[in-house]
Amino acid sequence: MAHIGRRGMLAGAAGVLAAAATAAPAKAVRGSEGAAAPERKAAIRAPEAEKTEFRGVWAASVQNVDWPSESGLPASEQRAELLHLLDRAVARRLNVVILQVRPTADAMWPSAREPWSQWLTGEQGVDPGWDPLGTAVTEAHARGLKLHAWFNPYRVANHTDPGRLVPEHPARRNRGWTVPYGGKLYYNPGLPEVRRFVQDAMLDAVARYPLDGVHWDDYFYPYPVEGRDFDDDAAYEKYGRSFATRADWRRHNTDTLVQEMSGRLRALRPKTRFGISPFAIWRNSDRDPLGSPTKAGVATYDDLYADTRKWVREGWIDYIAPQAYWQIGHPAADYAAIVPWWAQTVAGTRVQLYVGEALYRCDAESSTAAWRDPRELSRHVRFAAGYPEVRGHAYFSAKQVDADPNGAMARVVADHYPTVVAPPS
Repeated sequence: MAHIGRRGMLAGAAGVLAAAATAAPAKAVRGSEGAAAPERKAAIRAPEAEKTEFRGVWAASVQNVDWPSESGLPASEQRAELLHLLDRAVARRLNVVILQVRPTADAMWPSAREPWSQWLTGEQGVDPGWDPLGTAVTEAHARGLKLHAWFNPYRVANHTDPGRLVPEHPARRNRGWTVPYGGKLYYNPGLPEVRRFVQDAMLDAVARYPLDGVHWDDYFYPYPVEGRDFDDDAAYEKYGRSFATRADWRRHNTDTLVQEMSGRLRALRPKTRFGISPFAIWRNSDRDPLGSPTKAGVATYDDLYADTRKWVREGWIDYIAPQAYWQIGHPAADYAAIVPWWAQTVAGTRVQLYVGEALYRCDAESSTAAWRDPRELSRHVRFAAGYPEVRGHAYFSAKQVDADPNGAMARVVADHYPTVVAPPS
């Protein structure tokens, strides 16, 4: 099965998120709309849960996926497009915008540590003439929206040449910090000085603006590229020899980043929430009895060295929004198997669960019948409502929230969002 994670669309991640296409589908019964769907338990929600619901939208800036529509636009057009994005979120009765503000070790604000993003002006380091993040926070709040700033910790560039970065770029001034891999350049997560720097870079924005959330996606160690090794040998020799395996050391590095950022964020702005939206498969149950009943070809624990389940159980994050980008009934990664697993994972913790939805896959021309049906996402929201641990959904991405090519978003709004509600706090 081809890679279907949205991050591949954003940054060309290798097609290694394959799930075993031959896996047997989960046992299902017919739903009320005629679609195959596993049986659901009755929804039993705490009274306070009824008053709030996370209704988020991701807005990606890398490669101008959502905003701005192209690099090099005048500041007035960039700003107008941003306000349109916020207005469309309001029109769809959403309440949280997750705006990508550090796509490639750069900044959508006047950062003290990193250059202006190339996705604004077309040239890294060039001042766009306005403050996009500051404007986004102010204008979102004026519309009753929450603004979560989306940062990518380790991705430096969608190429491997440090010489193409601006001379003052930290990755260029500290050549030992980076690793070229799969046609891209990454900061090395195994270096303590790198982990400290990327936290400092993100916290610069937190200190400047009253952000409602700090948001990371699934880029920690890069997605594996067949036949290529991520060259962290020197760092492993220096810091990792006390661990049983290099994989354990790498997971420790990612755990450390999450735990340290959690503590520093809570000390700096206690009311700013910390959330992560990982690839939805922690581990498959055929490899670990604690894993989900899936047969995905990649798992965050084993391949991205991201122990997402541990972060929930330790309470290092405030919310998790797994990218459950498969249809109900998918043979290897069934939405109706993934959501219950995550509900069980967050149960008994203070971490809130929001389900990431693949609005971008809803297309009348899709090769998958489920995604041609504008009712598919509405079924997702209805299914998830059977689990009290699910406190909302986030949709990828803003461009599709606006255009809604096959009417799936309009159907979700009509079926499930009759009124505006506040997001969970």
